[in-house]
Amino acid sequence: MLIPIAQADALVHAAMMRSGYDAAEARIIADHVMGCELRGVSFGGLSRALSLIDRTRLSPRRPTVVRRETPISALIDGQDQNGYLVAHQAVMLGIAKAKTSGVGLIGAYDTWYTGMYAHYLEIAAKEGVVAMAMGSSAPRVAPHGGREGRFGTNPIGFAFPSADQPIILDIATSVVPIAEVVLAGRTGRAIPDDVAFDPAGEPTTDPAAALAGALRVWGGHKGSGLAIAVQLMGMLAGGGAMPADYRDCGFFFMAMRPDLFADPADYAARVSAYAEAVRAARPLDPASPVRMPFDRSARTRAQIMARGTIDVPDAIVEELERVRDVR
Repeated sequence: MLIPIAQADALVHAAMMRSGYDAAEARIIADHVMGCELRGVSFGGLSRALSLIDRTRLSPRRPTVVRRETPISALIDGQDQNGYLVAHQAVMLGIAKAKTSGVGLIGAYDTWYTGMYAHYLEIAAKEGVVAMAMGSSAPRVAPHGGREGRFGTNPIGFAFPSADQPIILDIATSVVPIAEVVLAGRTGRAIPDDVAFDPAGEPTTDPAAALAGALRVWGGHKGSGLAIAVQLMGMLAGGGAMPADYRDCGFFFMAMRPDLFADPADYAARVSAYAEAVRAARPLDPASPVRMPFDRSARTRAQIMARGTIDVPDAIVEELERVRDVR
């Protein structure tokens, strides 16, 4: 169904508060969920809100604790807290340390579901810092040449402020994100061929079998190596080597002031000029111009905001309404 943006936002916020989050926490989560919907990343939107609610019910909520801290670093114990809140805390702390000391290095562990990294990286870029984020999770992705999970979907991303639109790269190291498979299962759809194995190691298009088995890694041996590096960085941040599903994930965030190396305004102008040079590259298909990272997201967000509505499966909206209205 088509649902007005403000109505969808209010629904997610209310459902999160009904699930035990206070108003400020629910706002952080709703902003993230709606940010995904506005970028056209529906598997990270209202469908993911239901997954967050399901996971929240599995353990009591405890406050996060900063276990180690220096002027340029911190280690956050998430205490099995929602990763949307833990990662938000890590990002805001990293940005603050970068603005004060030049660099902020933040690790977080004992958390789950950190969401779309582009959301955090856009916050960093708007604050004028260069940033990097990566995170490890349960071994649901098979290494190149294998058919059993040995690392998570392990996203990695970068942000670069510019004189206009920031450059934001956010990629999973699996062929498809777990959230996309979960959404397919919620809506009764098959997943594409050649993206997953069932528990026996055979190719499958069944979302349930894929979730019980393993996803394929993106990028062959190069993507597999990158995913392993992200898993090791998650371990450095305190995450488990082979965490259980939706538990004990690791998150790493780095923010850096550009003026450590360059004049910030000059660097931002050069980033913008370089982005235009990339976009101006002669395309293979004249109907498909070359894009910079984040171009598609920015364009989609502008189109959806102009339209004023998002398209969400009826079953997803109805379930969120049930959560919101429970007494």
